[in-house]
Order: sequence, then structure tokens, then C-alpha cells
Amino acid sequence: MVKIAKKTFHTGTVKKTIKIKASKDKVWKKISNIAGLPTWVVDVKKTTYLSKRKKDVGAIRLITFEDGNKIEEHIVAWKKGEYFTYIATEGLPLRAYVATISIKSKSKNLVELTWQSYLNSKKMSEKQFLDFVVFLGAFYEASLENLKASLEK
Repeated sequence: MVKIAKKTFHTGTVKKTIKIKASKDKVWKKISNIAGLPTWVVDVKKTTYLSKRKKDVGAIRLITFEDGNKIEEHIVAWKKGEYFTYIATEGLPLRAYVATISIKSKSKNLVELTWQSYLNSKKMSEKQFLDFVVFLGAFYEASLENLKASLEK
């Protein structure tokens, strides 16, 4: 008899950090352009604003990926030059996704950037969820490497 994997809700976190040799202002300028994702986030085809607001709490973006998948994200916290937090409301196999991108100066031209998220899945098997967490971690890492490369030019 085949054992069917029980589908339940799962909770997890993903956290990736990278050091970038660039000024804090330069890094903030790049990451705070919330529609500028195609320049560094993996597989993003385009990002458009769904709000009049382009920065700060209340800004909304729609991300379209190369595979056609779309994710809607809302900025829910913003501290200029330090961090912003956003939630995804559409497009992920999740009930909740909250992510924060934050930067800290390590020295005049060295910044530590952290991208971390909390997620709660729709009903899925534990293996499906763990595979998604691994995928998200690899996605963050590859995107952060792209960001580092673009800022250290």
C-alpha cells in the first residue's frame, strides 16, 4: 500500500546575507527602487507599480517572471537607508510571505545586506514545503550575487 504524504500547513524562514563592496547609499538606492528587480533578481522579466506610491509603506508592485508567474507585493514597513519589509498577496503557494531586506554599514565601502523571510504554506506535503524553502534560499542567493556583481562594477 502506498503511503500518501499528509498535506498540512508548514511554517519556515529563509535568511541569506551577503557582503557588498559599495557605499551604503549606493546599495540603498539600488534596492529601494522596488520596480528595479529585473536588474538583479533572478528570472524577473518585469516589475510594474500598482500604486501611485513608488517608495515607502503602501507602495505596491507586480512582479512578472520569465515563466509568466506573477507575484503581487505590498511594502508594509520602510526605514530609509536601512530596511524595508514587504508581503506577497498573490502568486506564491503560500498563505503568508513576509520578507525584509536590510542593510548595515560594515565600513565606509562595505555593506552587509540581509534578505530574510517568514513563510506559511498552503496545504502541501512536508517534502514539497522543504523543496520550496530550498528553492527560495537558492533564489535569494543567486539574486544577491547578481546584486553584488552589479554594485561592485
